[in-house]
Amino acid sequence: MLIEKSIAPSLDTLRPTKPTSSPTFPVYDHLEAALTKVEQQPDPTVAHTLAVASGYAYSDAETVSTMLARMGLTGAHCLGMHMTVDAMFIRSTAYLIQSSDGSVVILAYRGTEPTNVVNWLTDADVHPDKIAFPFPKPQGAEAVDADAYAVHAGFYRNVRATRFAVIAALKRALEGRSVLDDDEQTPMEPMEKPLTTLYLTGHSLGGAMAALMAVMLSVEEEYVELFAPVSKGAYTFGAPMVGSPEFAKACAAHEFLDRNVIRYVYRKDVVPHLPPSDSDDFQHFGREYRYDRSEWKDTSDDPIMQMSDLIGLVELPLGFVASKFRGLRGLPFRFSVNDHGPQHYISAITALTEGKTLNEFGDAHLIPAK
Repeated sequence: MLIEKSIAPSLDTLRPTKPTSSPTFPVYDHLEAALTKVEQQPDPTVAHTLAVASGYAYSDAETVSTMLARMGLTGAHCLGMHMTVDAMFIRSTAYLIQSSDGSVVILAYRGTEPTNVVNWLTDADVHPDKIAFPFPKPQGAEAVDADAYAVHAGFYRNVRATRFAVIAALKRALEGRSVLDDDEQTPMEPMEKPLTTLYLTGHSLGGAMAALMAVMLSVEEEYVELFAPVSKGAYTFGAPMVGSPEFAKACAAHEFLDRNVIRYVYRKDVVPHLPPSDSDDFQHFGREYRYDRSEWKDTSDDPIMQMSDLIGLVELPLGFVASKFRGLRGLPFRFSVNDHGPQHYISAITALTEGKTLNEFGDAHLIPAK
């Protein structure tokens, strides 16, 4: 497993050394406190911060830590964990970003890399695996072994690949240590505070991995006692479906997963409709927010459904070509590859701040055109 380590720049480094009329960083003052005090999800500051984390998870630890420093987590510690096994269709990347005082940790998973065929094969490995998840039983129900639920084999394999390294680092954070402090011979200085606030996030495949990890931390006995008190939520962007309708139903019956797994869907993004129903039965869980006509709407009562046929997949390349020509952009294609880009999610999420917030480059954000 490849490990990356980075410590984000300080505020003085981010700010310009000469007077300038351009906006300066950070985007949010006292971001650690803002992320900690949230009592009800979703929250616009959390959504904006996690959208940036999920988008830049496609980069490296230094870039991730720098972008989160610009958002307000200056001096943050960033640990990157990567495992690649091509024959097993594994290309798993997870970043842990820990605030400089130690109290807040963001777990961001990297999504599908369009240029990487292994990632595409991972997404296409849709045959479900039966996995035992010990969801709590209704009061009075007979105690039985954990029920087995069908989940996407490729997604589960990838989140499992880096899981133990992620858990080990999170345990260090709970002990008030740096997530980077993995050398027992030369330990780092302790953090000011132990972990009190944990968020999970990811775009595309990364969102699927974040959702599955949220389930593991919420129902598996060895993790619940440790992480339930600090877990605040999982925000996913353009994430596909991860499990069967029975799995989704069990998640919906779990109060934390039902209320604190937040799914954002940008316009006609095709990925939230995948895998197609021709491959197997899959269904979303959590609360859904859909972006259209320059605003986000809670569509939890009318959630995104599986693509019902393969015609939509055939449409995708045609829609992509049409999007490049002004005269063809109005054609009524049902799904879009273009709308899946993480940059669209970051730009649209800033609309939640109602024009009060800069983007990660320090510029006044622009609401995407209708």
